[in-house]
Amino acid sequence: MSDGSSGPVPARKPLSPAAQRALAEADARRQAAAAGAKPMARELQGPKGPEPTRFGDWENKGIASDF
Repeated sequence: MSDGSSGPVPARKPLSPAAQRALAEADARRQAAAAGAKPMARELQGPKGPEPTRFGDWENKGIASDF
């Protein structure tokens, strides 16, 4: 009977130098983007409650319209 374990995890094959370089470049880009990220500006005079465009409808001057 099996207890749900699949046994030992097979070893991954080593990455090529090009793949290692690509992973390092992607990590550097992620860190640069995180360092330069600015907090989002607060919305003025926006709708109260959940974001209407996310839920597929919008109300303007009492008239609701669906997208």
